[in-house]
Amino acid sequence: MAAARLAASLLLLAAQVACEFGVLRVVPQSGGTRGRDYCILYNPQWAHLPHDLNKVSLLKLRDLSTTQLCSHLDVPVEDFTNQIALVARGNCTFYEKVRLAQGSGAHGLLIVSKERLVPPRGNKTQYEEISIPVALLSHRDLQDIFRRFGHEVMVALYAPSEPVMDYNMVIIFIMAVGTVALGGYWAGSHDVKKRYMKHKRDDVPEKQEDEAVDVTPVMICVFVVMCCFMLVLLYYFYDRLVYVIIGIFCLASSTGLYSCLAPCVRKLPFCTCRVPDNNLPYFHKRPQARMLLLALFCVTVSVVWGVFRNEDQWAWVLQDTLGIAFCLYMLRTIRLPTFKACTLLLLVLFVYDIFFVFITPYLTKSGNSIMVEVATGPSNSSTHEKLPMVLKVPRLNTSPLSLCDRPFSLLGFGDILVPGLLVAYCHRFDIQVQSSRIYFVACTIAYGLGLLVTFVALVLMRHGQPALLYLVPCTLLTSCTVALWRREMGAFWTGSGFADAPQTPWAAPQGPVPPKDVDASLSEQPRGEELAQSPLATEEAGATDPAKDPDSPVAGPLSPSNGDQVQPIPVVTPGTSA
Repeated sequence: MAAARLAASLLLLAAQVACEFGVLRVVPQSGGTRGRDYCILYNPQWAHLPHDLNKVSLLKLRDLSTTQLCSHLDVPVEDFTNQIALVARGNCTFYEKVRLAQGSGAHGLLIVSKERLVPPRGNKTQYEEISIPVALLSHRDLQDIFRRFGHEVMVALYAPSEPVMDYNMVIIFIMAVGTVALGGYWAGSHDVKKRYMKHKRDDVPEKQEDEAVDVTPVMICVFVVMCCFMLVLLYYFYDRLVYVIIGIFCLASSTGLYSCLAPCVRKLPFCTCRVPDNNLPYFHKRPQARMLLLALFCVTVSVVWGVFRNEDQWAWVLQDTLGIAFCLYMLRTIRLPTFKACTLLLLVLFVYDIFFVFITPYLTKSGNSIMVEVATGPSNSSTHEKLPMVLKVPRLNTSPLSLCDRPFSLLGFGDILVPGLLVAYCHRFDIQVQSSRIYFVACTIAYGLGLLVTFVALVLMRHGQPALLYLVPCTLLTSCTVALWRREMGAFWTGSGFADAPQTPWAAPQGPVPPKDVDASLSEQPRGEELAQSPLATEEAGATDPAKDPDSPVAGPLSPSNGDQVQPIPVVTPGTSA
């Protein structure tokens, strides 16, 4: 049944390709000023439009926008010879309108619509009878034409060729794969570092804000239900809720940017002075001046984007920067403790994505996908605001059809975060079993391949695609294949038993020495933050050995015991703790 629904959805998408975008070139009848292009929606089954503007003759536009042209009474005394008729959308069919226009000598028919533009459809017999093009023009564009040029204008209808693929997809691919790879690597290294050093060596109040959160199956179910509920609310109350989402994005992205830049700023040798003693909230912890300046900078960047978010020429750079920082912060903060949890999350969101893209067109009155409508912004929105939870890059080609199609290519944060959590889990597992990061590299490559398949499907179908439809199978199957090949599926599935994992040709000899990544991260401490190597300093710094710390939530796979002996210790699976 599911396969049949999916096949029916794909057939529906194939049928929608017959409806294409075209361009209406408008010039004043008196001449003297440059013309302007407007978007139209036409059905090539009525009549094809030429691809070259130089091969199209300019014809007079006959303004009958107050007439629906549904009967012979609506036909004016003077016919439409060598003219293009402009009529209003009414209760009659497109065929009735175009038949009357063609019978009166019109060379084309433009239908003005105050509603969402829909394909001017008909049946096969009607298509064979009509020989003039039929297109829909939005009422807003018509008002702009009359305001700029008046009612006496010359027009031409054409459909320029468009490149199969825009090069901005290359930029989105680099940003997405880079974010997943960097976030997964950072999350894994940060998690292992905390296993060997529970408390930071300096500025304890400042450096404890990024504790990881283990995701449980109950949390996954609640999260998906909330996503469904919020998506439906946005579909019906978009104009009211969009500003709430924008505010949340500003707050979350500024926090993410601060989290990403803080490790770099702490290594700077200047502005290390602290705030004087005080009783103010947060400031009583005496943060460093450089961290306060960093927080002010991050808030400023977020506010600047919020004020100028609709500036298409440059605001997208700030949005992508803030979005990447937000994704990196979330990948480091949210942790999937087992591959079982990874599989559950990815499969549930896989079904969620397919349902809201392919199935919801059958459930809505307009026949549009709820996911695509919300992600791109409804065409009938009075605010014309767009949701910021996407990476966006402007189109790089100069085709006039950029007026009609979305001027930006988009990739949602969910298509980065959801597979990125699996990549982060693979990196943590690599470090635990010392497997030369084979899981991490394989899963990252699988994500890149899945994204390429998404772009190919987008080009072929010319319709918004649920990226998780391709990303989830690629990443999950690749991770499973590597685990089965290395005979570590049991440990990989449960996220435990690392100490008992079988040795492989790629695994380094296990011993009491921490992994290389941890040594490097601990050795690269700034000179001003080094502690005196004394027993007293060690006690004040806090427990650094997970095996000796009874409060440690997750014990490491190996813990140095008495002397040089290395004893395996029980591993607590975070997914089992509430």
